[in-house]
Amino acid sequence: MADRDFYRDKRRVKTHIKIWLAVLVGIGLIYLLYQRLAVDQIAGKLDASPSAQKDAASILRFAPDAPQLAYLHIQPVTEIFQPASETLNGRIAYDENYTSRVSSPIAGRTMRVAAQVGDKVRAGQALLWLDSPDFASAVADLRKAEAMLRQKQLAFDRAKTLYDGQVLARKDFEAAEADLKQSEAEMQRAKLRLQNLGSIEVADADAQRFTLRAPISGVVAERQANPGTEVRPDAPNPLFVITDPVHLSVLIDLSEQDLNKIHLGQAVSIEVDAYPETPFSARVANIGQTLDPATRRLQARCAILNRELRLKPEMYARVTLLADEKRKVLRVPNSALLTKGLYSYVFVEKEPGVLEKRQVVLDMQSRDYSIIKQGLQPGERVVTTGALLLNSELSGES
Repeated sequence: MADRDFYRDKRRVKTHIKIWLAVLVGIGLIYLLYQRLAVDQIAGKLDASPSAQKDAASILRFAPDAPQLAYLHIQPVTEIFQPASETLNGRIAYDENYTSRVSSPIAGRTMRVAAQVGDKVRAGQALLWLDSPDFASAVADLRKAEAMLRQKQLAFDRAKTLYDGQVLARKDFEAAEADLKQSEAEMQRAKLRLQNLGSIEVADADAQRFTLRAPISGVVAERQANPGTEVRPDAPNPLFVITDPVHLSVLIDLSEQDLNKIHLGQAVSIEVDAYPETPFSARVANIGQTLDPATRRLQARCAILNRELRLKPEMYARVTLLADEKRKVLRVPNSALLTKGLYSYVFVEKEPGVLEKRQVVLDMQSRDYSIIKQGLQPGERVVTTGALLLNSELSGES
C-alpha cells in the first residue's frame, strides 16, 4: 500500500512539473511574439515615412518633420587637451594634508555634542563634552601638585633664611632645595598630562567635565558621537572627521604599462558622472613606490582645488593623464563611430536635416571615447546616437 502511494505521488509531481514547463514555454513564446510585433511596428513606421534624399554617396537630407530625426542625438565635438594615456578609474577622497580624524584621548560618557555634520568649526572650538573620571583624576593630581609645590616653596624659603643666618646645616638646606625641585617636576608633569588631553586652560578645568576640541579649522564631514555614548581612546573609528572641502585628492590605480606616462606635477583632467561635460583640472602630487601584490597596481594621488564645492569625497571619477597642456585634440564617443574594415566614419551635421558620412582617422581609442586625429574640425556637430540607422538609410537597406 505504501509503495502504491509513493508511485502515485511521484506521478503527480512529474505531472505538475510538465504543466509548469508548458506554462513557462508559453510565456516565452508570447514575449518573443510581442517583441517581434514591436519591431515590425517601428519598421513599418520608418518604411511609411518619407525616405531620405541622397544628394551624393555620403550625404543624407531629411525633411524637418522626418521621424528618423527623433532617433538621432547630435552634439558638438568635444575639445580636450592632448591625453597621455587611456582614461583611468579614480576616486575622490579627502586630502589628508587638510583632514583631521578626531578621537577622544580619554575614556568617558558623552554629555553634549556641539558640532553637527556640515558645520564649520575653528581650531580650538569645542566639539563635545565628556563626563570622565579619568579627567577628574588628572585634575586632582594637578591640584595636589600645586598644593605640594606651595608647601615646598615655603619650606625652602624658611630653610634659606636659616641657612643664610648660619642657623641651619647645609645638608638640611640642600634637602629642602631638592624637595622644591621635585615638587616643581611633579607640577610640570601634571600640567603636561592635562595639556596632552587637550585642555587649553588648566586653571579653568572642570572637576570631571572634559572638553574635546577641534585641532584644525574646517568642516565636520563625519560624526560618530551621540549624547550618552561611551567613548574610549582605543575606539576603531574617530568621533569626528574635520576637513577642508576646498582641498581634495583623486586616487588612481596605475597599471605597470602606465608607469612611464606619469610624473610629479603632471596635469590631469578629471570627469565625474554628476557633471559629465565638465572637466576638472588637477595635478599629480604623489606617486606610490610599491605595487599591490594582489592587484598589480600602483596608487597615485592627485591634488585638486574644489573651490565651487561640486566634488564630494567617495565620488567615482574618470582620470586622464595629459601629455600637453597647450595642444587640444578632438574627442567623440565611441557610439558615434562606424567601422568598415580598417576605416572609421562619423556622420557630421552640415545643416539641420543634412548629414554627411565622413571618414576620420583615430589617434587613440579608449573604452568610451576616441581621439580624432584627422577628419573633423572644432565646433562641428556629429551624430552620437543613431549612426547605424543613418548608415542603413545611406546604403538603401531601410
